[in-house]
Amino acid sequence: MPSARLAADATAFYTEQSAFSDPGDLAPRYAGLPTDPAELARIARDLMIHRLEGGQFRFTLPQDRLHNDAETRYLDDILRLILERNDAPLTQPRATGDRFVGVCRDFALLHCSFLRHAGIPARVRYGFADYLGTDGFHADHMVTEYWDSERGWLLADPQAADPAIAAAWNLDFDPMDVPRERFQVAGKVWQAVRAGEADPKAFGLHPPQVGPMCGEWFVAGCVRLDLAALNKVETLLWDVWGAGADNDADLTAAIRELYDRAALLAADDVPFDAARALFTQHDGLRAPRTVLSLAPFNGPREATLRRTPLGLR
Repeated sequence: MPSARLAADATAFYTEQSAFSDPGDLAPRYAGLPTDPAELARIARDLMIHRLEGGQFRFTLPQDRLHNDAETRYLDDILRLILERNDAPLTQPRATGDRFVGVCRDFALLHCSFLRHAGIPARVRYGFADYLGTDGFHADHMVTEYWDSERGWLLADPQAADPAIAAAWNLDFDPMDVPRERFQVAGKVWQAVRAGEADPKAFGLHPPQVGPMCGEWFVAGCVRLDLAALNKVETLLWDVWGAGADNDADLTAAIRELYDRAALLAADDVPFDAARALFTQHDGLRAPRTVLSLAPFNGPREATLRRTPLGLR
């Protein structure tokens, strides 16, 4: 099999930590980590529990952690919480009560941070998975995409790196090589919806909603988040800014045309220079310093982001 090649500028960009994935002064705690992507995924998995997994782990999650852990935007702060609860090496699996209580984004961000530290180009991707337990519904989800020197970009779901979770989800594939028809990146879904090839109501918030948290407007928001993540602005899933709408009726022709452009870039094959240019130059897509955070438990509030090397408007 011929080796895949990644352009030097993209390699450098996706190997360097972002403001969100940087372990900061806790970088020395990465000493001793392996370099194998699958091993790193399992280490990340064993430091965290999803806030919907209490039943699977037969553990009652403390309310303060259930409400607040997943509001932690930055990896150094996530690591601080993990180490405050148990100061063991990161390679040591944590008891359920010592884990960070997060969501899919947190598993992906930690795995991405580990990979970048190991010198492996990696990025977080936002899209929709059909394997989270509901037939016919595609739940919003976040995974890692990492560079394999033989095959190119591969999708990995570190949340499924625990065999018990993979079994509970009835996975019939390797979580380190998620088929792209099982996890569809947001731009791919937007294009299918716009072409009339997919029902927008089949894509939305997990667990599936019969109310407003699905539809064309929701997919558009996911495209914005994925384009930001491709530019290493890996915000919380409920951070909102820029061009968009709260329902399908408010999606204007101009907004749809903007996301038609963005979806071509937030796709399976990402044109690096074009994705950087559109995000950094368009005020409707580029993340501002202050975003509106629609926190599921704690309610809406404005949040000011740290400055990034990319620069925020």
